[in-house]
Amino acid sequence: MSAYRWKSFAEDEDRPEKPRRHGVTEIRGPHYSFLNQNLLQDIFESMGPFVDGLKFSGGSHSLMPKSFVKEITDIAHEHNVYVSTGDWAEHLLRRGPSAFNEYVQECKQLGFDTVELNVGTLEIPEDTLLRFVRTIKSGGLRAKPLFAVKFNKSDIPRAGDRAFGAYVVPEPRSSEFIEDVDLLIRRAERCLEAGADMIMIDPEDVCNADAVRSDIIAKIVGRLGLEKTMFEASNARTSEWFIQRYGPRVNLFVDHSQVMDLECLRGRKLGQNHSSVLGSSYFLF
Repeated sequence: MSAYRWKSFAEDEDRPEKPRRHGVTEIRGPHYSFLNQNLLQDIFESMGPFVDGLKFSGGSHSLMPKSFVKEITDIAHEHNVYVSTGDWAEHLLRRGPSAFNEYVQECKQLGFDTVELNVGTLEIPEDTLLRFVRTIKSGGLRAKPLFAVKFNKSDIPRAGDRAFGAYVVPEPRSSEFIEDVDLLIRRAERCLEAGADMIMIDPEDVCNADAVRSDIIAKIVGRLGLEKTMFEASNARTSEWFIQRYGPRVNLFVDHSQVMDLECLRGRKLGQNHSSVLGSSYFLF
């Protein structure tokens, strides 16, 4: 069996066995396509050692029966895979301040391990965001804020008033969005100081079909570190770019159909581009 299996985590110091703090692979759960328990079971049984997390994207768990959600989280935990809520908390704000506390407790009861906070859609003051992070941590769950590089113009402090903690007079909401990676990093650092476990970076601003914003990514990784950041790789070429640039230690969020290709890229150099890495694993599903 050892001659058949080319992958051995014991031989790869950059990629330890689960649970891992770096080299994490998180896959997308039910959202763009429906994944039933049988398909998830097949994925975890065939690729479980390479999958660290499962994310319910787009608030899909809110549309499912609680019993079904619990069955999925139980299956994931059987294979040492953590489960993330995805960005859904922004829909709770209209229900009052106590709704978020109830949401965290319900997530814990359903078997979720991580609560994601989409900072861009929450549109809340920074102190409130940090309080949400502490609430998640006090509830025994992991917190993962999601940041975008582009901010609403009214959210960017004016010159001479960029220090955190200083009171800034609120301005009317603007329809203009401005790129400010330094503001992203400073807010992410505050979240990490408050107890956040990892920072998710919105892929729309850094990775698209045409190019990868290497300047932005380098600045984020340089300040926050590889272990504390996760990037979405929407396709195999993007995954290859991250692995070539930052090695197997980079944390990536991918579609479940890309897991095998990604693991080959992490494990050894099998080709110069993604099409030469085991062809495509899409035929598996």
